[in-house]
Amino acid sequence: MGARINPSILAADFVNLERDVASIASADFVHVDVMDNHFVPNLTFGLQMVGRLQDVSPRPLDVHLMITDVDRWAPDYAKTGAASVTFHSEATEHPVELARTLRSLGARAGIALKPGTAAEPLLDLLHEFDQVLIMTVEPGFGGQSFMVSTMPKLAQVREAITRAGTDVWLQVDGGVDLTTIEIARDAGADTFVAGSAVFRGSDPAEQIAALRAAADGHRH
Repeated sequence: MGARINPSILAADFVNLERDVASIASADFVHVDVMDNHFVPNLTFGLQMVGRLQDVSPRPLDVHLMITDVDRWAPDYAKTGAASVTFHSEATEHPVELARTLRSLGARAGIALKPGTAAEPLLDLLHEFDQVLIMTVEPGFGGQSFMVSTMPKLAQVREAITRAGTDVWLQVDGGVDLTTIEIARDAGADTFVAGSAVFRGSDPAEQIAALRAAADGHRH
């Protein structure tokens, strides 16, 4: 399986969102950042909007919840039909229980770690998740610079996944472009969220193809 490219619609034109979502039909998933202005200092989409996106998106939705009280709300996002729902380890009291609930509702269960959150508590629980998201910026706003300092943690999780023999996808989100995607790939990522790098150009499909080529270029 080659690298997965999941464009973040946080960088899309919200007034022309259906048009912009249609323009990334060559992606693997459509990444939807849900923010509540509590867990992170920004406010974006809610449950109703994600449900509507589900109706018009040409690709499955990869929902990233940057919200408090995910134990209450995450299952509702799975019920919209989202293919994947990722919640933050910092926002849940019961990560394994929540992951099992999401899986029972038909969604892939992902867990995300902020740049400053250690991976160690997660390493023995990897089989409970379908995806681990290593944030390569502080969550909250698009357009930030990629934090190379998160790469040792990414490599640590990749090593643990390999050692456990589990089919867990390893995702990075934040500052991903044609240069940084190679850094993340070499550290072990196989799933890449890119926002500005996809939507800033005139042809999102062309940008997706370039990112995919860069991510697949020298995979170990």
